[in-house]
Amino acid sequence: MARRATAPVVNDLDARKASILEAVVSEHIDTAQPVGSSSVASSSDIVVSSATVRSEMVSLEREGYLAQPHTSAGRVPTDKGYRYFVDHLKSGVLGDVQQQQVSEFFANVRGEVEDVLEQTSMLLSQMTHYTSVVLGATLSHASILSSQLVNIDAHHQLLVTVFSDGSVTKHSLTPPFEVDYETCAEASRQLNALLIGTLLESVVQVPSRGDHVAALVRDAVAALHAQAPTVDGDKVFIGGSSRVADAFDGVETVRQVLSILEQELLVVSLVEDMLKRGLSVAIGAENGFEPLSTCAVIVAPVTIDGAPAGAVGLLGPTRMKYREAMAAAGAVSQHLARHFGGDEEHAEH
Repeated sequence: MARRATAPVVNDLDARKASILEAVVSEHIDTAQPVGSSSVASSSDIVVSSATVRSEMVSLEREGYLAQPHTSAGRVPTDKGYRYFVDHLKSGVLGDVQQQQVSEFFANVRGEVEDVLEQTSMLLSQMTHYTSVVLGATLSHASILSSQLVNIDAHHQLLVTVFSDGSVTKHSLTPPFEVDYETCAEASRQLNALLIGTLLESVVQVPSRGDHVAALVRDAVAALHAQAPTVDGDKVFIGGSSRVADAFDGVETVRQVLSILEQELLVVSLVEDMLKRGLSVAIGAENGFEPLSTCAVIVAPVTIDGAPAGAVGLLGPTRMKYREAMAAAGAVSQHLARHFGGDEEHAEH
């Protein structure tokens, strides 16, 4: 179970310290190496001497924004330093290539909900080179386009339902009476009249007559709606777990992070706890799991018609490329919401 961890209290810095901290964080993200004052002083945004930069870096270290891993080395950001950086980060946007990649993916993806979520997790990992998490968007927000009964034989019918998100469900019916082609066709016609345009959670008025057509319609609606409570369960899809080995230093760290990712309940707990706290980014100890103390997690909720319908997230080292990763997670969550909401054709490009 996640230990509730709050974001550190971070005060505003003056403009010079803020610029120096940003330069340190940006360079450390790019190089993964401690950053020295001379390197920061050469930044185009810094207009003071190397000695002044060194003095300000000492001050930032004293205030908890930077740390010095070795006596003779430069400095690296702490969780508090990353938090300041993220909280003051200007929103990023996807590059043209990535925008095209996301748009084409959602224009063409089809299949069962689980297939779409799994493919989405792989897409997000490929785009960012981090491990991705996609949490349970649901069928309950997709309307029914058609529902047909296929007469396999006299005692076996297959109910095939197509949803507005492109997903398809199949249910087998085995009525206690024989069903001929005409009965099956009439039941399909009545099913479509009842169900087209409705949601899985919608209440429909099923026929109460005693004939075989009505009985078949009732069985089909019952089988379809029996799916609704289970579809909203927490489904977790992890993309790019293999990227953990490349993103983190140390075999033990890699092992611990992979161990967390293998426990779906912990992943769900982490994502849901972040969303409850209003966090889109959790850094280091803010994650609430000791094995993730060197990680940053980015979460973007999936919301359909104002209701929560899942989330997408990214897990990487604390020195992850926040601007690009946040833009990717945000774009994918919006497209996923439109896809399951049946409005992907209006997705922003």
